Amino acid sequence: MNVKIIRVADGQSVDAIIILHTSATAQLPSLTNGWRFNFRSNTKKENLQTYLLVCDETPEIVEGCLSFKVRNKVEPYMAYVEIAPHNKGKNKQYESVAGCLIAFACRLSFISGEGAFKGWLAFDVLEKDKAAETKLMAVYSSKYGALRIKDTTTMVISPEGGEKLIDEFLN
Repeated sequence: MNVKIIRVADGQSVDAIIILHTSATAQLPSLTNGWRFNFRSNTKKENLQTYLLVCDETPEIVEGCLSFKVRNKVEPYMAYVEIAPHNKGKNKQYESVAGCLIAFACRLSFISGEGAFKGWLAFDVLEKDKAAETKLMAVYSSKYGALRIKDTTTMVISPEGGEKLIDEFLN
C-alpha cells in the first residue's frame, strides 16, 4: 500500500510503501539492529503477518514494522508495532510512520475481522516500567483514539476510530 510520510529535515512528504515481509524483501528488524522488538524471531514463533514500511527511494531501509494476526480466527490483533530507531527522538528522520502502520492495521481489521470483531483492532501495551506503560497508553489514546479495556494493558481502536486513522494516514 502506498503511503506518505514526512521528512523532518524539510517537512516534505515522501512516497513510501507498506509491504508484507517475504524472504525477498528487506531483512526483518531485531534487537541486534537497535530495535525494541525482535521481529525476526517473533514472526516465526508466533506465526504473524509482518509488514515493513520503506521509502520508495531507500527500499533497503526499514522505517517501521508491524506484526498482525487474527486471534481465534475472528479477532484482529496488532501484536507489535515499532518505528525504526532513527525515527525516534529529537533527531528523527521521518514522522507519521507509526500513524501509517497503525492505520494499516486498522484497515486489516476491516478485511480480516469476523462478526462483531470486524473493524475492531486490539493490542496490548506492555512496558517494563509502569509509568512508561501509562504514558504510552496515553499517547495511543490521544493520537490514535485507542480505548483502554478496564484496568488491563489491552487497548482497542473502534471501527469509527479506525476509519478516521485510515482517512488521515492512508488516503
